[in-house]
Amino acid sequence: MLLKSSLIFLACLFLMDTSLENDKTTTKRKAQREEMKITQPNKSLTSTGRSGEVLNRTRGVKIRNDMGCTSIGGICQWNSYICQGRYLKDKCRGEKSRQCCMPASAWSALCAGSHYNRVRACDSYGCGGFNSRSDRGLHKGIDIVCDDYGIINAPFSGNLGGPVGRAVGDSVQYDGVKLYNKVHCVKIFNIRSYSYFGSVVEGEAMGYLLPLQDSFSGITSHLELQMCDGTDPSPFI
Repeated sequence: MLLKSSLIFLACLFLMDTSLENDKTTTKRKAQREEMKITQPNKSLTSTGRSGEVLNRTRGVKIRNDMGCTSIGGICQWNSYICQGRYLKDKCRGEKSRQCCMPASAWSALCAGSHYNRVRACDSYGCGGFNSRSDRGLHKGIDIVCDDYGIINAPFSGNLGGPVGRAVGDSVQYDGVKLYNKVHCVKIFNIRSYSYFGSVVEGEAMGYLLPLQDSFSGITSHLELQMCDGTDPSPFI
């Protein structure tokens, strides 16, 4: 009888200990959830801080002033105003419609031996101006006259962003290179680049023009210049 009572007592102690452990675990989990609620940012908050700082949603960085624009020679203004150049986003403090106006400044000549960038006129294969019509639709670039195998120089200082391609018929032809800096980003086609990565300075030889006469007899040999965002590069050449 005494042994049976002892066993019942020990069983009760075991059950009480298990119940206490479960209560501690539940309490600990509740505390962790409450702590997460406190530390987790509220997604419903606006992107404007107490001091009027604007949160750049794409980069998660608060734009505190206009230095991102003025340091590269731009002016922050409403994009409804005329800009004698082009607007750059995410460089000005304030609303999204307040953007950085970069005045147009001419780039260096791309073709070695030329004193300026000459746009290809119309020939039997089409025209070289921006938005000119062709069999492939609107031309979203500018053709710069250059001789076959002619040296092509960097129009501005920046970094090479690797090879780029374009649709030619049903395939993609990789005959271009990307060049960019804080202000500009371009794609240059019909070029055999010496390098596809690294930095270049304005006027430095980047490569040579691929021959066009072999495939398009009588065409005006040229390189094709496109802005990365699809805008017109005319103001800069």
